[in-house]
Amino acid sequence: MFFRDHAGIYIHIPFCDHKCIYCDFYSIITSDNIQAYLKALKKEIDYYAEKYQNRNNYVSVFFGGGTPSLMEPKYLGEILDHLHKRFSIKQSAEITMETNPGTVNREKFREFRHAGINRVSVGIQSFDKKELEFLTRIHDAETAKSAVYDAYMAGIENLSLDLIFNLPGQTSEIWLKTLSEAVNLPVKHISAYSLILERGTILNKMVLKGEIDLQGEEIDADLYEKTIGFLGDYGFEQYEVSNFAKPGYECVHNSIYWQAKEYHGFGTSAHSYFDGKRRWNVSSLKFYIDAVNEKGHAIIGEEELTFDERKEEYRYLYLRHTGLNIREYDELFSEDFMTKNEPLVLELINHGLAEYDGVTLQMTGKGYAVCDEIIARIE
Repeated sequence: MFFRDHAGIYIHIPFCDHKCIYCDFYSIITSDNIQAYLKALKKEIDYYAEKYQNRNNYVSVFFGGGTPSLMEPKYLGEILDHLHKRFSIKQSAEITMETNPGTVNREKFREFRHAGINRVSVGIQSFDKKELEFLTRIHDAETAKSAVYDAYMAGIENLSLDLIFNLPGQTSEIWLKTLSEAVNLPVKHISAYSLILERGTILNKMVLKGEIDLQGEEIDADLYEKTIGFLGDYGFEQYEVSNFAKPGYECVHNSIYWQAKEYHGFGTSAHSYFDGKRRWNVSSLKFYIDAVNEKGHAIIGEEELTFDERKEEYRYLYLRHTGLNIREYDELFSEDFMTKNEPLVLELINHGLAEYDGVTLQMTGKGYAVCDEIIARIE
């Protein structure tokens, strides 16, 4: 066993009402087989509970998709009840549900809260009409704002927004207007992602056909720098490359990923990391249900990280997050980080890309922008 103190649980809800052009997550545009899927989820949970019961203290549950908010609140409640029966989940655990504007109203949010949801992540992406149309989102700006206020008025105060920048033709004025709309809502957390071209998406096919031109790295870097400055001015502290939060509202579940801690994924296409191995489930509703009914799980692949891979991943995750504690790193991997990397660390500090207090090496906002390039140079 590698890292094991706190752990997380991810539940994939594949049902969706629309496939956006940039999305590469497994989803299906149907509500058929919900009951069969719920039954299979519980069976998969039972399978792993028998193997790993009482070995982890779970501090988060995350319902992702797809669009989990399309489900009846009682169904998510059933899943949570089953998880509580089979695993040790802290009473104070963060329980997040992803939602899209237009799929849930205030009363339904209230029912989700009663079912156990205490954090909601709203996939808004933009408040600009043309950008929303380009992204093939089914909501407009007012619907997006209403979704946030409905969740808040339903008693869910831990609210997060997902936004996308560097869209084709996006100017800094358009992006700053979206950020301005976001910070004026009652939200505690904002995830701001640069548009990524994922293989197999509709967007990727459009680019390959020459139907769309993506903006370059210089514009991307400028928008990113403006994001850090703007959100910082409004009290949203950057704690990861793409994530900003009011103090005390950092996402617990995502921090589990970024701190190389264990997580169990249940459902179609769900990924897990435990016992030093990554595992992933089949990305088909039918095959998932059939597999779980037959053998209790739906794993179709796994890989065990080598010592060097664990070391590299540890550096990568922590430097993109809260910083790399050099002492802990040296103890875990029997390394002498500074002996190997002191010239690089001094260079980063001199260029304003990182800070080092003798214990933790932390990227600055400027450093986050080129974090991957920096990490690639570390020995």
